Amino acid sequence: MLKYVLLGALSYQPLTGYQIKQFIDRSAKHFWYAQTSQVYRNLEALEKDGLLVSVVEESGRRPHQRIYRLTDAGRADLLDWLRHPMTEIEPTKDSLLVRLFFSAQIDKETVLTQLRVQRALHVQLLTLYRTEIVAQIQSGLAQRPELKRDALMWDVSRRQGEMLESAYIAWLDETIQRIEAEF
Repeated sequence: MLKYVLLGALSYQPLTGYQIKQFIDRSAKHFWYAQTSQVYRNLEALEKDGLLVSVVEESGRRPHQRIYRLTDAGRADLLDWLRHPMTEIEPTKDSLLVRLFFSAQIDKETVLTQLRVQRALHVQLLTLYRTEIVAQIQSGLAQRPELKRDALMWDVSRRQGEMLESAYIAWLDETIQRIEAEF
């Protein structure tokens, strides 16, 4: 999947590896996270596969920068991937659920503390979706009005995150109440 995050980022403009990692951290990390080392390993592999090319730009005071650009083959691969429907629901991983599943073995207050900490973190993320990410999308659109359709897709992705966080918080509230009453 990281392959398509990288190709997608480069579909907007040529970028350095550092700029791609910044792009991921400002946008895609809310649904697909990558370490810096993964980004560079994948960029190298994509270049070997002919899906992108890079050039080293010399800069006066800073170290040289490698700029990556999508090739026609890379754009075709990305578009082909985007056009094919997903026919399965991807499995999810949730560390909190693993902990909770086995938490009958520990005391009630420890379980409740873990749930309350998670609730606070999810409230923070919900606030981020409702404020900073909305502002980022609006700012991006103001700077590049030709990306109106992209901004729509960015916002529906943001909205999914907002709705999931709202549902997760509601589930945490219900779970906290049940454990307080029944544990």
